[in-house]
Amino acid sequence: MREFRSRKGIEMIVECLEVGVFAENCYVVGCAETREAVVIDPGDEIPRILSAIEENRLEIKLILLTHAHLDHVKEVVAFKRHWDVPVVMHRDDEFLLANLEKQAAAFGLTTSGTPGVDRFVTEGETIEFGNHQFSVLHTPGHSPGSISFAAEGRIFAGDVLFASSIGRTDLPGGDFETLIKTIQDKLFVLGDATTVYPGHGPPTTIGQERTSNPFVRDVD
Repeated sequence: MREFRSRKGIEMIVECLEVGVFAENCYVVGCAETREAVVIDPGDEIPRILSAIEENRLEIKLILLTHAHLDHVKEVVAFKRHWDVPVVMHRDDEFLLANLEKQAAAFGLTTSGTPGVDRFVTEGETIEFGNHQFSVLHTPGHSPGSISFAAEGRIFAGDVLFASSIGRTDLPGGDFETLIKTIQDKLFVLGDATTVYPGHGPPTTIGQERTSNPFVRDVD
């Protein structure tokens, strides 16, 4: 568990769990004062995620999906059996969610079912939990409906930007030029000290990726 002090002096709890065969990062993010929390991309290994929630004494208010690729949504239905809270996503990834079973079958996998979406969000909307608030950024390119959640010097970016890498664009709805524009126009305008929590791999910073990411550095 990591805790960060916000501008209001209230700590934000950030717990990252690498889950499933695709090593996807699920994040449990909570308010240390109220214990209200959200879970971002509970894609697999639900018992581990539930244990982290219980250990931190958190109450989940929302399930946030950065996008609807298999590894990020495969076990959302299983998670909802324990925490039946609203699912939040961008509408432009609805077609991917509708084809979840086909996504799984392509890898010889199964899912716990296809979740419904209770709230579609897009650029500029806010999501509140406890004394914290996420700003929603529409960050397409990896998928049409990819979104990122920004708050207090950190951003949960899904599969848009990784440490020294970027999201793949060869899947349905992906587009390389769109992804590069997203990174430059939506993420690189954030402060260099902003911590990036990606959908795979270790955290990084905007400054680190701006200066050294080989996929973006030399692209005009």
